[in-house]
Amino acid sequence: MQLSVIILNYNVRYFLEQCVLSVQEAISTLDAEIIVIDNNSSDDSCLMMQERFPDVKLIQNKKNFGFPKGNNIGVKEAQGKYICILNPDTVVAEDTFGKILAFAEKQTNLGIIGCKLIDGTGEFLPESKRGIPTPWVAFTKIFGLYKVFPNWKLFNQYYAQHISENETGKVAILVGAFMLMESNLYLELDGFDEDCFMYADDIDLSYRALLKGKHNYYFPETTVLHYKGESTVKDEKYMKRFQEAMTFFYQKHFRKSLFFSIFIKIGIVFFSFVKMFQGKSKDKPIPESYVLYSSDVKLSEKLASVFENKVVVFDFKKEKMVNSYLILKGKRVEIILDNQHVSFGNCIKIIETLRDKSITFKIFPKSTSFIIGSNSRNDRGQVIKIE
Repeated sequence: MQLSVIILNYNVRYFLEQCVLSVQEAISTLDAEIIVIDNNSSDDSCLMMQERFPDVKLIQNKKNFGFPKGNNIGVKEAQGKYICILNPDTVVAEDTFGKILAFAEKQTNLGIIGCKLIDGTGEFLPESKRGIPTPWVAFTKIFGLYKVFPNWKLFNQYYAQHISENETGKVAILVGAFMLMESNLYLELDGFDEDCFMYADDIDLSYRALLKGKHNYYFPETTVLHYKGESTVKDEKYMKRFQEAMTFFYQKHFRKSLFFSIFIKIGIVFFSFVKMFQGKSKDKPIPESYVLYSSDVKLSEKLASVFENKVVVFDFKKEKMVNSYLILKGKRVEIILDNQHVSFGNCIKIIETLRDKSITFKIFPKSTSFIIGSNSRNDRGQVIKIE
């Protein structure tokens, strides 16, 4: 088997459903499997999986084991030469795995591959590629020096700014929302470190791959939508766990002098405070109008009653997207992408291409009764049921 896609879920039932739908499309021409591990969700995630995806391997944990152990449990069941660790709040394109597997097969001494990630508004997520967060690198991040001096190597290492967001290249650290590697490497590294509940696990795994002499790559020739805020709400519990995670990573790999330890403790507190502050999102204004990318006029009428507003139909197959961009740019518009008529890959392309502060996006996944999306990388996302 070529590939095993490992999806760890915790209380994100609707995002999980959309994610699995997109993965099914993406592996349709591959010898691949999907393994979903549920960390004792209190919603009906498992019931949904059993009813909608009976052929997908589902592992139901009796408690929330955290990100590392949950994924390790799933990988033990994997049959693929390669594994992909994938967040449930992601949407992959139909060609995502085909492109990355083709790239992987050409590499020697391969470590981990990550791809280009965008949020629900179409903005690039800079954590798609990162450097090793040494004390100095963490310092440049905490105080925003990487923004002030983006072209200076001394300051631009946190987000691996030596390569652009559209340039393939070697990087040190990849994000756990999407990590593809050979199963044998994952096992050789003993998987994610279960002493870390979450947040530093992807940094640790990436770093340990480097210590093995492997090459990690950022591969932007395919884009994956990552709602991001859906998996983690930035509250006091998050701040505490983030603090614990960074402490875990530094103590494991960079135990140095007393000065180093004091600096790291101060930095962790400050950095986690900044992360929590950034996590407080502002509500976007209510859209002035709604545009449905679809060929289904009846669906526009149904949505009009839901939103209590007129929904204009834009037939993506007949009209050029540039026309849509010129008409919509600068207006408070919500775009609903009908996945029955617009592929997941095109949904991602449209969101990335039409990104604008005034435009919000929702996807209506095929064969579902809800539309879903996120207006900010820091909020829980929105699910609207369509009866």
